[in-house]
Amino acid sequence: MSARNILVINCGSSSIKFALVNEAQATFPLQGLAERLGSPEAVLHWQQGDTKQSLDIPGADHRAALAQLLPLAQDAAGGKLDGIGHRVVHGGEHFTGSSLINEEVLQAIRDSAQLAPLHNPANLVGIDAAMALFPGLPQVSVFDTAFHQTMPEHAFRYALPEFLYKEHSVRRYGFHGTSHNYVSKRAAEMTNLPVDDSCWLTAHLGNGCSTCAIVNGQSRDTSMGLTPLEGLVMGTRSGDVDPNLHSYLNRTLGWSLEQIDRMLNHDSGLKGLSGLSNDLRTLHEARVAGHAGATLALEVFCYRLAKSLASMACALPKLDGLIFTGGIGENSIAVRSRTLEHLKLFNFKLDEEANARCTRGVGGEIQAAGSPRVLVVPTNEERQIALDTLALLDA
Repeated sequence: MSARNILVINCGSSSIKFALVNEAQATFPLQGLAERLGSPEAVLHWQQGDTKQSLDIPGADHRAALAQLLPLAQDAAGGKLDGIGHRVVHGGEHFTGSSLINEEVLQAIRDSAQLAPLHNPANLVGIDAAMALFPGLPQVSVFDTAFHQTMPEHAFRYALPEFLYKEHSVRRYGFHGTSHNYVSKRAAEMTNLPVDDSCWLTAHLGNGCSTCAIVNGQSRDTSMGLTPLEGLVMGTRSGDVDPNLHSYLNRTLGWSLEQIDRMLNHDSGLKGLSGLSNDLRTLHEARVAGHAGATLALEVFCYRLAKSLASMACALPKLDGLIFTGGIGENSIAVRSRTLEHLKLFNFKLDEEANARCTRGVGGEIQAAGSPRVLVVPTNEERQIALDTLALLDA
């Protein structure tokens, strides 16, 4: 049987990230981004091999953009697409794994939209458009939250009145599940350990950040909660704050819930602490130049990350390794080094040369002799979505 081709689609509110994944090829035959959808500046960028191209698609919505990119994907696949995998951010408690999309699945995604109002409606737009354009092609939804459905109740419940959980689904769900799942399996492969007998701490660090405790291929705890705001300091998100902050800001400044939500999600984190930027590269340069805000932002980021990793260790019976992934985790030598300085109780020590070598897609072990394992594992959420899609096609 010839190697199969899966188109992976990740729809944001005004963008579509896409990649064509061939099960026999390590690199993507085609990948790209449609951005600023719904505006006069809408544009489609794609890369095929070493060739990069762009096409202006003024005013195009998700369906119009998909109508442009799907022929590109079919052409790159030699005329044969075998399925489409869709990233869906929130599956609530409905899904413990990926699912072939039917009306029941679509309704469950709609029902979970109130838990991810920025993400699920956009994900649904992409699914609806792809199903209209390819009605006969198997389509699969892969949920960020599904991997964490193995968390025990003592890890996912908040200490709140029970009716809020039973009637309103208020609990911890966790996100970045596709990434945590992929890198933990890849780390087991890299170290010749069986997935079903290995325990990992994972740190997915990008503009959004989360940690996870993984035991024998299953999530046991994670830092994000009901929404992707809980947990670590992130690019523009605050992470954990005192729950009474909302009422304090309302009483003292007269801020509305919407103003407070916007501040916590869009004006906080590295951006808020530094007063400068949410981009770590900019902050590193500013710190070297003596910028106090940038220095503080990086210190808080690394300390809070270390604190979260230490707390995640409570869920592990043993530790086979700590994994850094995501744009920051894979590329910031300084963040990896500073974070481990806060974890002296774990006896982590870095090999400075190995740490410096692991950037720009290079993975591997970076610990010094005598230290527990520390790995950099480049994430590949698109490939994991394709693998989940293929597994359902084979079922």
